[in-house]
Amino acid sequence: MRSTTTFSILFWIYTQRVDKNNQCKIYVRITVNGKKVNISLKQKVNIDSWDSKRQRAKGNGQKAREVNFYLDEVKSEIVNYYRDLKAESRVITPQLIKLRFLGEDKRIYSLKDIFDYHNETMAEKLCAKTLCHYRTSQKYILRFLSKKFKSEDRYLQDLDYSFVLSFESFLRAYQPNHYQGKIGNNAVMKHIQRLRKMITLAYHMEWIGRDPFVKFKPKLEKREREFLTEAELERVKKLSPSIERLSVVKDLFVFSCYTGISYGDIIKLNRNSIVLGIDGGNWIMANRKKTGTPFKIPLLPEAESLIVKYERHPRTKFSGGLLPSISNQRLNSYLKEIADLCEIKKNLTFHMARHTFATTVTLSNGVPIETVSKLLGHTKLATTQIYARVIEKKVSEDMSVLKMKLNNNKKPN
Repeated sequence: MRSTTTFSILFWIYTQRVDKNNQCKIYVRITVNGKKVNISLKQKVNIDSWDSKRQRAKGNGQKAREVNFYLDEVKSEIVNYYRDLKAESRVITPQLIKLRFLGEDKRIYSLKDIFDYHNETMAEKLCAKTLCHYRTSQKYILRFLSKKFKSEDRYLQDLDYSFVLSFESFLRAYQPNHYQGKIGNNAVMKHIQRLRKMITLAYHMEWIGRDPFVKFKPKLEKREREFLTEAELERVKKLSPSIERLSVVKDLFVFSCYTGISYGDIIKLNRNSIVLGIDGGNWIMANRKKTGTPFKIPLLPEAESLIVKYERHPRTKFSGGLLPSISNQRLNSYLKEIADLCEIKKNLTFHMARHTFATTVTLSNGVPIETVSKLLGHTKLATTQIYARVIEKKVSEDMSVLKMKLNNNKKPN
């Protein structure tokens, strides 16, 4: 069934605001499908010379003729804007007609405009760390503009495929102050991915007429997730550092190895995070800081003993947390010392504990991948499958079982 659109234009004066010369402002009201919007026309008329029925000034004087001619022009413009929007297959609203009449819908937006809009609208949707990554990408984009175009900003309509390729080349050659070398391939792709998301946002809001990323294909390098083997994990567990800060860091790391909880989520845990599970034992229940996805994890003895150990510790009593907290930057720095003491050659980071939980602690011991995915708080099973690819021990065991079955099938009845 064909739907009809109601559209009307009304001129009126604001009689409640009359100046000392008995003059008041003229407004135009645009109505589309019952929705209204008013626009001040910056014109005044004597209240006694206004004909509300005709919506025009009375008389044939010069002032009246000028006002009426102007109102006829305004009406003609608004009708044309309505027809133009209809021809463009736009969803017509009185607000959209108003923006076109004021010339605001034709504003030319720039990269800084979409940066500001993104940061403001996503402040409550993205976690602080993710938003920080976006700000870093935005900083690199502005530095690229300064080097390539000798400019502090660039209009979105000027972005094209060449711009994307040039930005990629800039990132690959750029060496930030906090890096020991150049930015790696996957990090480069991450910065471009963030730019793409912001440009896509601008495209959907019709701030840009075309998507400059249509022909661009990201080139991510597949990397295996590093984790501790069972022997390496045992060396860390048995370590007894004489320095308290190293002891605390070791315990935080081991706790993560047996729960799979990231550091950002560990420091948010408190006594209320421990709930009675379906099996009658203690579970940890919380939401992931990164995605907001809820997770429930039964406490293994290794993790539960650490909670008991720090139950009356001064730092946990002061903060109200389950375990002592320490800055993530110092945490990874201290883990390098622990790796040296345990003679572990791998680049030990706190996130490796989460990988160790997924591989050495769970998947290698026969925990189904669907269960591991649930424990890690992953929203997609494909994310968890990354860990399953790197467990040589599990592959070896599975193949051994298969060999036994095949050999048994070959035996005569």
